[in-house]
Amino acid sequence: MELRVTEIFLSIQGESSHAGRPCIFVRLTGCPMRCLWCDSEYTFTGGVRMSFDEIFAKIKEYKCQLVEITGGEPLAQKNVFAFITALCDKEYEVLIETGGYFSIENVDRRAKIILDVKCPASGESERNYWKNLEMIDRSKDEVKFVVANLEDLDFAKRVIDEYRLQERAKEILISPVWGTDLKEIAEAVAASGLKVRLNLQLHKFIWGADARGV
Repeated sequence: MELRVTEIFLSIQGESSHAGRPCIFVRLTGCPMRCLWCDSEYTFTGGVRMSFDEIFAKIKEYKCQLVEITGGEPLAQKNVFAFITALCDKEYEVLIETGGYFSIENVDRRAKIILDVKCPASGESERNYWKNLEMIDRSKDEVKFVVANLEDLDFAKRVIDEYRLQERAKEILISPVWGTDLKEIAEAVAASGLKVRLNLQLHKFIWGADARGV
């Protein structure tokens, strides 16, 4: 079996509750969504087809047990589900960064899901697969809202309340779009009364917004 891969690299996890941890990233190619603030448009096309064994060999070169499968949209490739299971079988700690368009139902339950709920400023909020929010596992899964403004934050509050995410998710992440007013978002998060985590993109502060493979 094989996957279409844009890049595989070792870096520091920049987001989620795992921020700051060394992590191997397997960035897959392709995404059906076109978020207006997307920072990985280079993954939409191209890539290299690699067998599972080739990917495993590359991962093994790095001395790290944390692996994130990201994109693009990783769940867009049907073979990814078998690959996730194989990684878990090899006793890696596996993170799945998914945009919430595809169902997470068939993701191996040992993997940790970081589910990105699309807010209105993304231009894709109508395409969220809402049933995903009923399938997340409180013991390990996280829900992320990428917010471009206070209207997006209000949207996130409504979703958090409607789907009882403070009870369902291990972590709720509020991630400001790069270049937005961080103080405004931070102050609004602080005053929200919600059990959430402000989620800054650590890797961009270290290597810059346009860096790839880091």
